[in-house]
Amino acid sequence: MTTQKTSVDNSDTVKVPDPQNKNSQNSKSGRWLWFWMGMGGIAMVSATAGALLAVSLTGTPLMQAKLSQDEAAVFEQGRISGSGLKFSELTRPVNILVMGMSVLPPDVHHAPEETQKLGYLPQVNSFDGLADVIMLIRFDPERKKLVMLSIPRDTRTRIEGHGIQKINAANREGGPALSAKTVSNLLEGVGIDRYMRINVLGVGKLIDALGGVTVYVPKDMKYQDDSQHLYINLKAGKQHLNGDKALQLLRFRRDNLGDIGRIQRQQMVIRALMEQALNPATLAQAPKILNVVKENIDTNLTVEELMALVAFGVRTNRSNMQMLMIPGRFSKPKKYKASYWLPDKDSIPKIMSQYFDVSSEDVYKVTRRSSLRIAIQDGTGEDNTNLRRLIRMLRRAGYRNVYIARHRGQPLDVTRIIAQRGDGNSAESIRNELGFGEVRIESTGHINSDISIQVGQDWLRQQEMLNNPVAPDFSQR
Repeated sequence: MTTQKTSVDNSDTVKVPDPQNKNSQNSKSGRWLWFWMGMGGIAMVSATAGALLAVSLTGTPLMQAKLSQDEAAVFEQGRISGSGLKFSELTRPVNILVMGMSVLPPDVHHAPEETQKLGYLPQVNSFDGLADVIMLIRFDPERKKLVMLSIPRDTRTRIEGHGIQKINAANREGGPALSAKTVSNLLEGVGIDRYMRINVLGVGKLIDALGGVTVYVPKDMKYQDDSQHLYINLKAGKQHLNGDKALQLLRFRRDNLGDIGRIQRQQMVIRALMEQALNPATLAQAPKILNVVKENIDTNLTVEELMALVAFGVRTNRSNMQMLMIPGRFSKPKKYKASYWLPDKDSIPKIMSQYFDVSSEDVYKVTRRSSLRIAIQDGTGEDNTNLRRLIRMLRRAGYRNVYIARHRGQPLDVTRIIAQRGDGNSAESIRNELGFGEVRIESTGHINSDISIQVGQDWLRQQEMLNNPVAPDFSQR
């Protein structure tokens, strides 16, 4: 080993760098930069892999249900992620059925004895009851898109062997396999690769593990149900919510839209979580987070597959996150004994073809401008009298069915043109016609619309420019 001596010049002479050595110095600096970045990457992968191995070998198995051979065969077989060092890469598009469980003792066949002495109905750590939330999520590495399709829990459909019921009963009647069959039958025979069930206790823990979530609470929410020990008390406005407060927002449904309004709030919270939490740092902490919530999860995904899904989410551009809901309408009380969400069977094939690659006939017909239902919602935060001008502009462009609807969301700087029923092409056409705003594929607009335009401050700025054009300056000529 040789020791290199360094001399220190204490004189007042200023040394000028030799230009001939500049490239050499930059080259060395560049090599050291790449070296340390590489070492940091290796350390990050090693730490993640080590934590992953710890979860895999020492944790409680993530799959808590016991599926028969026939039940397991309902789900697509084969690998969905790479092997070896590529364990965190998806190898093909994947459809995951996600169910949120909010289970009470009467929902399960063998309720814990201790719950009978409490005098109220607590949430129990079970996956056997009615599904409170149902979503089909597509991770598509080929198109680099993430699509979430919400299925209202009250959707009226046929459950194999159990007749016509609300779709959330499929889990109680036959667990994840029957739920997957029922969802597939409703959605044009779409293949389902894996399932995940997470109970309400796990959702709160997950949000806390991610550091909470910042969202805009659309209105004051207050609800009390002593029989379930359910207490909701939220004030309107933008705020940072911990797991318990976020659950209050997610579970509130005491308004005119019922479960549909709750789905809109779920999409809002999911988007906020993904925008603030899905980053490389989260990927490195994923095994630790998984350890926190694993007892509240039942899934046939392996830990490695879960890591691949999280890694894909980290790399997905937020503009490629699309959130849909099964289009439909509320049932009329006089016609049915129970309240249902009646799915629009004409719209489902279009959604499944465009977003889930399920081939179907007659799905490529272009929707006429005159037949589109367009809701205008004022998101400027002001008493905007210019909305009528926007309606006139759209009608001159051929959009005849335009109306004003109430907006309960946060004030917007940029106008949102929302494809409420997944018609992204029509939303893009409107964006091009207006010349401002951003297109979003989600179901947070007016429930009866095809497209909702939530008007932001950019519309006011455009109107101000039109009303006060700047006169040309000739003083410099």
